[in-house]
Amino acid sequence: QVQFVESGGGLVQPGGSLRLSCAASGFTFSTYPMTWYRQAPGKERELVASITGAGASTYYVDSLKGRFTISRDNGKNTMYLQMNNLKPEDTAVYYCKQWGGVYWGKGTLVTVSS
Repeated sequence: QVQFVESGGGLVQPGGSLRLSCAASGFTFSTYPMTWYRQAPGKERELVASITGAGASTYYVDSLKGRFTISRDNGKNTMYLQMNNLKPEDTAVYYCKQWGGVYWGKGTLVTVSS
């Protein structure tokens, strides 16, 4: 079945960086656009970024452009989210899933705090 395992979260100081990974299985990874979402405490889950199957095109919410970079390695069935210049408001659980898909992983917690 379709599965996603997110990793790479942790505690980081403001201005720091993290790289999240999403290991996918149970489907032909390279043929699906993929997305990163996040859910901050007390808020609804929101789209962060997306990437096409071949990785040629990407999309970011306006507020994150220039700080976050989405990428994928289809040979490893893995997607990444490089996050730079992190801010306290980036604190959230980060999830990955197929574009339009219904399966979610358990997420990885990112905490930005001094």
